[in-house]
Amino acid sequence: MSQAVSPTPARRLGWRFDMRALSPFLALAALLVLGTVLNPDFMSVSNLTNVVTRSAFIAIIAVGTTFVIASGGLDLSVGSMSAFVAGMMILFLNAMGGAEWTTLAMAMGVALVLGAACGLANGLMVTVGRIEPFIVTLGTMGIFRALIMYLAAGGTITMASYEMRDLYRPFYFGDVLGIPVPVIAFLAVASVASLILYKTPFGRHVVAVGSNQDVARYSGVPIARVITLTYVIQGLCVGLAVLAYVPRLGSATPTTGLLWELQAIAAVVIGGTALRGGRGRIWGTIAGAIILEVVGNIMVLSNLVSEYLIGAVQGAIIIIAMLVQRSLQQRSQ
Repeated sequence: MSQAVSPTPARRLGWRFDMRALSPFLALAALLVLGTVLNPDFMSVSNLTNVVTRSAFIAIIAVGTTFVIASGGLDLSVGSMSAFVAGMMILFLNAMGGAEWTTLAMAMGVALVLGAACGLANGLMVTVGRIEPFIVTLGTMGIFRALIMYLAAGGTITMASYEMRDLYRPFYFGDVLGIPVPVIAFLAVASVASLILYKTPFGRHVVAVGSNQDVARYSGVPIARVITLTYVIQGLCVGLAVLAYVPRLGSATPTTGLLWELQAIAAVVIGGTALRGGRGRIWGTIAGAIILEVVGNIMVLSNLVSEYLIGAVQGAIIIIAMLVQRSLQQRSQ
């Protein structure tokens, strides 16, 4: 007769730690400690507020990237798309003139619709055109970047009305009860995205498609529709990020959004979303976006590494995060 194995305390209590889910938050806590050790000013309220606010653009875009990657896709065009959408929004504001709330609301609508349309174009080329996401978004990355360069004539597209700048300025520099508006924006986006991904049939379909398309197809999941909608969500998130970005500088250039696709993918991977698809972690992605900004801030304050190497550090972070994911996956098997 085999002897019954007594359950561990964790099993008796009905809970267990998921290190893949906790790791981005533990890494963020460790970086906060490191930043404090290197520079006492790092933990000042003004510096931390600035860090979290600056992470809003990538955080919002990376939420959309989480859907795309969780479904087994990839989008390399988000940085160029951001520049194109920002440029078109500013051109619309300049064409309308004046400084009315209705004009600003219409321009915001233009940014959101244009972002969704760009995402839809990517999604349809992947599903209907049956082209690899890497190739599709690599191509549209070049197209969007060329379009903003053409619209700006190689220069800068700037908001012409100073009154409109003043009207729009609080959307980045304002706060509600001491919380910066961009922070409220990415928390709201993450909350809605979490509800969609974790609590709706569409979210379950996204994960199913990313896990195994053949099994999902036999289970009746509309593969093409799900994949296309993930790219539309990505485009909407780009549009939302642009709404927070434009009032910051009031302009768009051919270099706007440069390497944002790298940062978005890095935030998603750091956050614990599997790059091969089948798993998405929205709040981990938010932590990943903040981690990237914290790393850059530490580099600037400490002078240990040149701030011009931030891109190299972010690239290294992606590789390290993938190695950690691979190690955790092998241990769980």
